[in-house]
Amino acid sequence: MTLYKSREKFGGLSIKIGIAFSKIPLSANQWTIASLIPAFIALYFLVEQQFLLAGAFFIVSAFLDLVDGAVARVTGTVSKFGAYLDTLIDRYVEAIIVFGLLFVPLPNFLGPSYAWIFLYLFGSMMTTYAKAAAKEKELIPEGRELKGGLLERAERLIILFIGIIIAAFEPLYLVYIIAALAVLTNISALQRVWIAKGFTRAG
Repeated sequence: MTLYKSREKFGGLSIKIGIAFSKIPLSANQWTIASLIPAFIALYFLVEQQFLLAGAFFIVSAFLDLVDGAVARVTGTVSKFGAYLDTLIDRYVEAIIVFGLLFVPLPNFLGPSYAWIFLYLFGSMMTTYAKAAAKEKELIPEGRELKGGLLERAERLIILFIGIIIAAFEPLYLVYIIAALAVLTNISALQRVWIAKGFTRAG
């Protein structure tokens, strides 16, 4: 079960978060955009190699990603554009964090660390694009959605967060985690291609 599905079990907590943050005069879409601010702060601390602070602001950004949806549901302002904006900002946040890693003098592991960073970002992008392309090419039946694969966004970010935190003690472990993410994200993208092909066979 993916973390995305698991979050559905915490609807009560989501409502409480939505009620609390809806009292602040910001719309759901503004909360979505606001998640970029702690992401950029995390980027700064990554460049400064202050990994614990970078991880802390990374978590704040991820939390705000929960706030926007909770506020939208509580205030009755859920919209297709809001969901679209949320998806785009999610990718920007992930890219900002990964971009920061390029400025960290990480040790090499089976090749330069920046190669693993690129492969991770590419695999992450392809996991998302495999879903979007399947919908664009009308491979997915109406009312169905392409999900699945080893890692969805929530899992990727949790693993990356763990890597950033342990980098405060040993940067090489972060490289190991990035390398693992590079492999697993690309496998996830291929899995989604296979799932999309399954829809065509079923049709």
